[in-house]
Amino acid sequence: MDTDNKLIIIAIDGFSSSGKSTMAKALARRIGYRYVDTGAMYRAVTLYAMEHGMIQPDGTVDSGRLEAALPDIDITFALQPDGTQHTMLNGRDVERRIRSMEVSALVSHVSAIPAVRHDLVAKQQAFGSERGVVMDGRDIGTTVFPDAELKIFLNASAETRARRRFLELRQKGENPVYEEVLANVESRDHIDRTRKESPLRRADDAIDLDNSSMTPDEQNQWLMERFNEAIKSARK
Repeated sequence: MDTDNKLIIIAIDGFSSSGKSTMAKALARRIGYRYVDTGAMYRAVTLYAMEHGMIQPDGTVDSGRLEAALPDIDITFALQPDGTQHTMLNGRDVERRIRSMEVSALVSHVSAIPAVRHDLVAKQQAFGSERGVVMDGRDIGTTVFPDAELKIFLNASAETRARRRFLELRQKGENPVYEEVLANVESRDHIDRTRKESPLRRADDAIDLDNSSMTPDEQNQWLMERFNEAIKSARK
């Protein structure tokens, strides 16, 4: 392999609404890597389960039916003319739908199901098989790509993350209630950290970043510096 053109895997993990996707997308565009939003994949499965009556209002999931349906769930990503990436569920653009509070309230219940995680981890590993990928989620550096050359663990206070999510929903034309958004963030944190299958945790060799008081430009510059360091190390 030509080490001057060596491609690496970049894993960005962290809590919900910590800015992982925004940060990962910006880096992928800048360095010409593929971007994979694993959170969108879990949201797409959640939407499928919702549309097929597999989830009760209290969050109880018919895991047996969902597991049986997994082979019928095809998730891909489509690049749009404006440069954004949309999530496709069985050929249907569901990008806007999967970002709703309704899906947000249920996704942690679905993502805790072992069969769902096993299925999507395999798909994620296939997406990154040729390297040159930026992937964000909850377990990328610990389960999906434990040997990733660059691992970032991103965090911010629950209140900061809830405000970001609240404003994002407002910009999309929704009418969220901040207290409900905060409760959702805190609930997802608890479920993500305590589930038995691939819980959210910091990889031992991950670099911590608390971006509570950072601007997007500051965090993008910080990440670019970490990328350059990782590439330099990979070429040795």
